[in-house]
Amino acid sequence: MKSLILAGGLGTRLRKIVPDKPKPMALIANRPFLEYLILQLKQYRLTDIVLCVGYLGERVKEYFGDGSRWDVHVSYSQESAPLGTGGAIRLAEKLVQAENFLVMNGDSFLDIDLNRLIDYHLERKALATMALAEVEDPARYGAVEINEKGEIESFVEKGESSGSKLINGGIYVLDRKVFDYIPEGKVSLEREVFPKLIGRKFYGVPVKGYFIDIGIPEDYERLRRNPQMLVELI
Repeated sequence: MKSLILAGGLGTRLRKIVPDKPKPMALIANRPFLEYLILQLKQYRLTDIVLCVGYLGERVKEYFGDGSRWDVHVSYSQESAPLGTGGAIRLAEKLVQAENFLVMNGDSFLDIDLNRLIDYHLERKALATMALAEVEDPARYGAVEINEKGEIESFVEKGESSGSKLINGGIYVLDRKVFDYIPEGKVSLEREVFPKLIGRKFYGVPVKGYFIDIGIPEDYERLRRNPQMLVELI
């Protein structure tokens, strides 16, 4: 299965800490954060990888090349202007031939069995399946509510209270029909696309594994000071 990693964001919140490289190239234990995501994919034999790059994308290409150093195949989808998470996926459509594909955010990590996530998606013939991280403080991120069938029912905005401790874990398996829901141009997958998928075989899979989002400067600094939490998982 083809795997897309969204690595084209501007990373404005991390700019003061990481001024000279794209956010997914921020170093953790002398390796770019993005490298850990590639190693995670390789661990589950998902070796056909598309890096969706934009801001300072040449830094990503210089480091990863064709991926042969990691025994994976890396290709690139290059934005000429910021397209957002949804727009980046739409731009990469020409590189996705199969009916289903996996997407990962390039600035977060979730310890999850990716093959089980894929199997869950395929067994239900889902339009979209989202890995949901279980956290103590979902208000920092915005909660996700699911029903007893595992279908996503709603997204709760950051700072708002919810009975759910589940958040978007930044990993998705998508049917290519999702492209029909992504318009041309700059589009947010989270704000503009996912809400339209509710009620259309859109599932969430709760995961209790380790989760970190380096887009939040405090969390990046915490991971940088305590990298074994990530290193030991790969």
